[in-house]
Amino acid sequence: MFQDMTKALDQSMGPFKELVNIQTRMLEELTRQQMACTKACIDATVEQTRQMQQCSSPEDLVKLQQAYAKELEQTLTAANDSNMKALADARDSVEQLAHDAFDAFAPKP
Repeated sequence: MFQDMTKALDQSMGPFKELVNIQTRMLEELTRQQMACTKACIDATVEQTRQMQQCSSPEDLVKLQQAYAKELEQTLTAANDSNMKALADARDSVEQLAHDAFDAFAPKP
């Protein structure tokens, strides 16, 4: 009897465990992407600071700032695209999980 109750509990908790796994994978992926984005921004800032020392005119500085802003924009856009893909993948997984869970309760023809 105890084994039957344990088995029933494990089966009923299965979707919840899978939901936690989906969320964990999503958060791990988002964290990895954010760390990579932060590193890219820091590297770009350090490189820009090095190049500033070589500027000999205000025009050079303006061009350097424009290139820096464009690089940051590209980095942030790529990070946004990656984040949105990770979120969409997690949403799709959760929707499939919910669909499968509801199908289990649907009457069999």
